[in-house]
Amino acid sequence: MHTFTVSTARQILAETAEEAALLFYQELTKGPAPLSYSVADEVELTNRITLDQEKADKFAAMDHTADPGNW
Repeated sequence: MHTFTVSTARQILAETAEEAALLFYQELTKGPAPLSYSVADEVELTNRITLDQEKADKFAAMDHTADPGNW
């Protein structure tokens, strides 16, 4: 297994950094998950990845904790 750093970004208008973080958190808990990500590996090589909604939903519905070798 490898270690990746996965991040997503949104531009949010807010009065403070904390408010922006809270608004982003609110968006994540009430709406669909983002589909575009920046993914960096152990050597900091970064790729932009946009997921297919149908494939992402199918993957998310499965339990991957039992046997990570299945994916």
